[in-house]
Amino acid sequence: MLWTDRFGAFEGGPGPWTGIDLMQNEMNRLLSRITTPSNQDFPAVNVWANGEKTVVTTELPGVDANAIEISVAGKVLTIRGSREPEKSEEGESYHRRERWYGKFTKTFDMPFPVDPAKVEAKFNKGVLSISLPRLEADKPKKITVKVE
Repeated sequence: MLWTDRFGAFEGGPGPWTGIDLMQNEMNRLLSRITTPSNQDFPAVNVWANGEKTVVTTELPGVDANAIEISVAGKVLTIRGSREPEKSEEGESYHRRERWYGKFTKTFDMPFPVDPAKVEAKFNKGVLSISLPRLEADKPKKITVKVE
């Protein structure tokens, strides 16, 4: 009889799934390099806008607040920063590594020109929140109609 138990162990050797498990682990390792987010994918952002301001939020886990740079030029917001890799002890090696690290830059257009002097940014528990008020000169002005 070839099978010795119901879990598939072969007589005199490893089970039939050992080779498949090894191949799957190697494919996961190779594909994780391909599917790792690029610096254009990180960080993901949410953007809300009304007539007065735009609010941008993003999660930056593992990023030091001092490593974040925010700049505004006209309607363009740029967020730059970096996340350092985790340090491993001597003799340790990764079993699986999916968390992205390195420098990132995210640039995108706002729905209207922003007043850079009034931009506020807050960083709390790994969440960056940026409030970008609309430029006063760009706000719609109500025009009164005179009756003659």
